[in-house]
Amino acid sequence: MTGTRQPALRVIQGGPQQDRRDFLRDLYTRYGGSVMGRCRYLLKDAARAEDAMHDVFARALAHADDFRADASPLTWLMKIATHHCLNQLRSERAGWRQWFERDAAARPEAHGGPGEMETRDLVRRLLSRVDAETQSAVVHYHVDGMTLEEVAALLGRSVPTIRKRLEHFAALGGEELRVR
Repeated sequence: MTGTRQPALRVIQGGPQQDRRDFLRDLYTRYGGSVMGRCRYLLKDAARAEDAMHDVFARALAHADDFRADASPLTWLMKIATHHCLNQLRSERAGWRQWFERDAAARPEAHGGPGEMETRDLVRRLLSRVDAETQSAVVHYHVDGMTLEEVAALLGRSVPTIRKRLEHFAALGGEELRVR
């Protein structure tokens, strides 16, 4: 056998972009099931495996010029799939991901959105500037969402007393913390 290699991409009318698409379509048709099987084996989830398979073929399309035909296209695709899936599994175990998920779960997006989160942060910063009973009233009113009547009953004070304490606190925080 001679030392000539078969070119990675066939020359087809329509230019290099069309060559890549045809090359990818051919790879997908021939080896899509095998790549899907590898992704499913490594990720243990059909939906994630399907997404990973699409990522593998997108990467293959982007790096089609790098395919040297030293090995079979299946070997090349399996190498891409294995690396992609293992990287995905590694990133899922990363410490920052757990922190991010915990932080995202703590956000009150469904109950007032980012504006409510900003109000809570402002309240936390200002709490150190008032007495303990006012802190309790503020937390119950602004953070827990209790009414003036509920806060007054809980703290054993009158509604006007709680209102005055909240108004004093609101004066520290500005318009955002006014008593409604």
